[in-house]
Amino acid sequence: MARDWTILYVADPEASRRFYRLVFAAEPTLDVPGMTTFRLPGGSELGLMPEQGIKDLLGPALPDPSPGRGIPRVEIYLTVEDDPADWFTRALEAGATEVSPLLPRTWGDRAAYVMDADGHVLVFAAPLGE
Repeated sequence: MARDWTILYVADPEASRRFYRLVFAAEPTLDVPGMTTFRLPGGSELGLMPEQGIKDLLGPALPDPSPGRGIPRVEIYLTVEDDPADWFTRALEAGATEVSPLLPRTWGDRAAYVMDADGHVLVFAAPLGE
């Protein structure tokens, strides 16, 4: 069975684990040294890997991700079955930075944007009318 993963390189794995546990209101599906994963709405997995861990794994051919910390490098757009406002609130309470409040968007969703401590953008969305 194939699994889809999105892996974020994080500066502080423990802080990121706490943050995502609160945002997703769920325990990790995997929590071992060097990798923590959470199931995302829709069934794919979000992995959290220490920045140094990816450097150790892949070596000098991979540019060091740490100088880009805090600069948005990825957007994870989550279409959630329940109210995206709840997800948005949990993220803010967990320490996320608000980027854009929950608003109707021109593409047909209500969506709210936040940024985690590493600069990764999370979007919580639902189709308009739901």
